[in-house]
Amino acid sequence: MAITSSTDGNKYTIKIQGRFDFGVQAEFRQLYEKEASSSAFVLDFSLTDYMDSSALGMLLLLRDYAGGDNAEVELVQCKPDIRNILEISNFQKLFKIS
Repeated sequence: MAITSSTDGNKYTIKIQGRFDFGVQAEFRQLYEKEASSSAFVLDFSLTDYMDSSALGMLLLLRDYAGGDNAEVELVQCKPDIRNILEISNFQKLFKIS
């Protein structure tokens, strides 16, 4: 499992490789908290194989950190299984998913 990040202007991208579960909670939180909460966050799921309910909770915490209803958080390159989990959880109402 690896989480990497990069910054492009005001856009902060986090790329999650492998499993997105409770085992990466501390690393994930440290990555987004080092950026200003006013940043636009992009989560790249192109290399994510698995997501569980704790990952959904981590996404909600990121959303709160980034401004709640005013947050700019986009979930990109979601594989069908990941997209299905997000849609079942109605996350398309909270995040831009592409």
